[in-house]
Parts: sequence; structure tokens; C-alpha cells
Amino acid sequence: MTMAKRICALTMVRNDEFFLRKWVAYYKEQLGASNLYVYFDGKDQVVPEFCSEINVCVKERVQGQVAAADRGRIDFLSSQAAELLKTYDMVIGTDVDEFLVVDPLLDVSLSEFLSALPERTSYSGLGIDVGQHLELEGEIDASGPFLEQRHYAQLSTRYSKSTVITEPVAWGSGFHRVRNSNFHIVKDLYLFHFGCVDMKRLEAKFSDKDKIATGWERHLKKRAKTIYNVTQGKIRLWNSWVPKARTIQNVVRPPYAWNKPAMFSMKIIVEIPERFRKLI
Repeated sequence: MTMAKRICALTMVRNDEFFLRKWVAYYKEQLGASNLYVYFDGKDQVVPEFCSEINVCVKERVQGQVAAADRGRIDFLSSQAAELLKTYDMVIGTDVDEFLVVDPLLDVSLSEFLSALPERTSYSGLGIDVGQHLELEGEIDASGPFLEQRHYAQLSTRYSKSTVITEPVAWGSGFHRVRNSNFHIVKDLYLFHFGCVDMKRLEAKFSDKDKIATGWERHLKKRAKTIYNVTQGKIRLWNSWVPKARTIQNVVRPPYAWNKPAMFSMKIIVEIPERFRKLI
């Protein structure tokens, strides 16, 4: 019988109670409230009541344009993860709109699944970038499960992140890689990204002066592309393309970054199987 490992999850958030509520609910169920660590980016942030059971820290805001601020945030989170690894066997680091999910066919919890993995410095789930199909899906209802309302996604190298670590590392911005270390995408493990889940929410962020002032416009436009790809692209079979994408991304690297996955610029849109519908 596999010995259960001590696992925690951390994230940093600013002005995003919409996703934070889901993040806390999901990882609380998977890991327990006492094993969640949320860092609020800015002393102006108010801690929601639903965070009362978890570990929270309100810190000085990381200043700078988006790229510099991202580096500042990830360096801070890397240092926090190193401290947590003095107590925990594994640390999961994600953005607040990202959810590390085990295939429900295995009928095991995230903690059970990760505890059984062979020793590595880091582990990645295959990136599943969920987008709104503008012709088939309406505005998202935050009170209901996301995947009951969103059925399509792009298989994305961008979200095949090194989110799980077992020793102190220097994460790259946004957890996209571990600096000076390779990565491994684990079979049956997925990182669902919901930043493109609703066009109206995305459009609202374009009018957010705080985000635009710190250089988020280009990043938001990238997210809108996912929505258009999901809406306009050919829908392919999950069971056919997920194993192919995992194999390709585990082997192929972009010439500028040997520790990031690549996929020959393919834009593969899949329908998410029904078994995932109630998870998030």
C-alpha cells in the first residue's frame, strides 16, 4: 500500500474572488483546508470569508509591468514553496484559475494519485485550456460546475506546467517551467485552465484600468484567441488526441527553451468527456 504523502497547494491572487472561490473549494476537497496557502497581492486586498479555514497572507503588492511583476511573484512563491517543503513532501503551485485534476476513470483522489508517483523533482499535467464555444455556450454561471457549462478545450503546451514539485526549485513565471530542470507530463493528470471560460468576463478585464496599466492587454488578447480557436476549430476526439499530445509534448522542445513543451504549433480542439463534468 502506498504511503500517503503530505501535499499542499499555493497560489497568489489579486482582485479575483470569482476564481478563488472555486480554487479553495476544489483543493480543500482534494487536500484539506489546512494544506492550502493563498497569498493576496496587495495590502488593499480584502480576505473573503470563505478563506477563513485556510492559510492566508496579505502582502505588499508586487510592483511593475506584467513581465517584471510576474517574475517578482514567482520568485516569492518559489521561496514560499521551499519553506513549505520543510514540512510537506510535495507542493502544488498554480494560478488561481488552474485546477490539477486526475482522470475520474481512476477513481482516486489527487492526493492518492500524487503519492503513488515515482520520485521526480517536478510533475506536470497535460494542459487543457478550456474556452467558451461562442455558438453553443452562453455566459458562465459561477454557482454551477464549470465543466457542465463548458465542453470544449484546446490541448495547450502553455498550460502543461511544472505545477508539482518535491524539492526547492526556481519556477519560471506563471509556473510554466522549472528553471534548469526538465519536466515530465504524467499520464492521467491534467491541468485545466479556465482563464478563457467566458468572453464577457474577458471583455470586462479589458476595461480594468489596473490590469491595462500594468501591461495585461497582450495577455488578455491571447486568451481571446483560445475562445475563437474553440469556436471555429474542428472538434476532435479526446481519446485519440490526448495520448498523442502528451507524447509529443514530452519529447518535443522549442529551440529557445529546452525545458518547455512544444507541439509543432498544432491547435487541437477536443470535446471534454462527460466524466469530468462535476469536478470543478
